[in-house]
Amino acid sequence: MAERRSLAMATLLHLSDLHFGAHDPAIVEALERHIDEAKVDLIVISGDFTQRAKKAEFEEACAFLTRVRESGHQVLAIPGNHDIPLYDVLRRFLSPLTRYRKYIDETLCPFHELDGVSVLGINTARSATFKGGSISHEQRDLIRDTFSKTDTAKVRVLVTHHPLFALPTGDGGELGAPVDHQDEALSEVAELGIDLLLAGHNHLASSSANALVHGSGRALVVQAGTATSTRVRGQGQSFNRIEIEPGKVRVTIEQWSGTRFETGDSQCFVQRGEHWDLVGGPEATPVLEKVAQ
Repeated sequence: MAERRSLAMATLLHLSDLHFGAHDPAIVEALERHIDEAKVDLIVISGDFTQRAKKAEFEEACAFLTRVRESGHQVLAIPGNHDIPLYDVLRRFLSPLTRYRKYIDETLCPFHELDGVSVLGINTARSATFKGGSISHEQRDLIRDTFSKTDTAKVRVLVTHHPLFALPTGDGGELGAPVDHQDEALSEVAELGIDLLLAGHNHLASSSANALVHGSGRALVVQAGTATSTRVRGQGQSFNRIEIEPGKVRVTIEQWSGTRFETGDSQCFVQRGEHWDLVGGPEATPVLEKVAQ
């Protein structure tokens, strides 16, 4: 592992699974207030802006993003599987992300550089599957080419909608499927020394209670819950605040209380050699010990 010089800390807000069309307007309003007050360097949204990829849903999502950007925040956004039409078969296979490109972002694999942190988003949504995701050979090349050109002293963050690992979905403790070509993708992650993997999709947040942040080799895996959707899976709406500095990451859950977002569980991880150690927090739950094996 390359020795890293001291760099300024960066703070991310990690949102996911907004699901406009199946959202709670009161939570959206509270989320915007929270964002307006937050002092962060980048807002990362890891997919599923809409419920059924309808025009009206994208318009609502676009209006939300416009307000966030006009308040002075940078945003890195990627699509999710719900941002591809489900029942409009022609659009699903002929122009699956046309509305996403029009209303959210023309770029499907965006890249942002901050002081001390490099963040790359990769689109894992595919027309041929309803829930599953994939990382193509071309996207793996993009990951390698992008991070190979970044300063090795910077913390490297890869964002996908679908988790690279099989993680709990909330449905009776079952594990969801990892992305297709998982082994190849994780090989790139290991070789490039990527530090953080951010994802959503499962509507379950990283927290000390659920331990959905865990050390897996070099990369620290961070899951976001659903920020504004009414489709919850055993947890309320939430998002992550991630404070990053070389060799140290703090992940804090901002949890919906019914009237506002309040600070919840917080975990601090320190990088020691090729692994992340949880400092001053509970051990991983048995289900994640199973995942890590």
